[in-house]
Amino acid sequence: MAEIDKAVQSGSAKPRLLLHACCGPCSSAVLELLVNYFDITILYYNPNIFPETEYLRRKDELCKFLPAFLGKKAPHVIELAYKPQDFYEAVKTVDGFEAMPEKGERCRMCYRLRLARCAKEAFDRQFDYFTTTLSISPHKDAQKINEEGKAAALELEKTHAGAQKIPQYLYADFKKKNGFKRSLELSAEYGLYRQDYCGCVYSSRNR
Repeated sequence: MAEIDKAVQSGSAKPRLLLHACCGPCSSAVLELLVNYFDITILYYNPNIFPETEYLRRKDELCKFLPAFLGKKAPHVIELAYKPQDFYEAVKTVDGFEAMPEKGERCRMCYRLRLARCAKEAFDRQFDYFTTTLSISPHKDAQKINEEGKAAALELEKTHAGAQKIPQYLYADFKKKNGFKRSLELSAEYGLYRQDYCGCVYSSRNR
């Protein structure tokens, strides 16, 4: 909450936040926490998800959940083109990536890919902040996620030095304070499909 408080204390208008979302269940408790503090838009950019039918199912579940949960306050969803090659190009730089467990360097490269794109979209669309729902999962390394988010923000500052507005990364570990437990409760309440693997073809083999 400290990072959220810091983000919203500077003015009366809600800061604009671009929230990268991987699925409906992971978005649920995160949105419940953030919606009263930020003007949120969701970015659905997940080229890691395999196969495409799974990608579409997760997107559809997210889009179904938002109005059911938030009504007229439901955030707009920006969906970027599904390009699995983005993911494969990113992770192949890591030796032995196919056999790595979750939370390893393959996952870091995936965080980097998605957060860098979220940062770019946040800058192009003039958001105040960007972040991701990923840290709500106990299978994800929040420290690595936040490191990659901060790195993406620093790259924006370097690339766009002198720009009038550069979005900041919102640090978070959404699994804390029973965040993951709350996502389970909301998923059950709204009948959300909960996948049994992270998303990529390699994680699907370890189910």
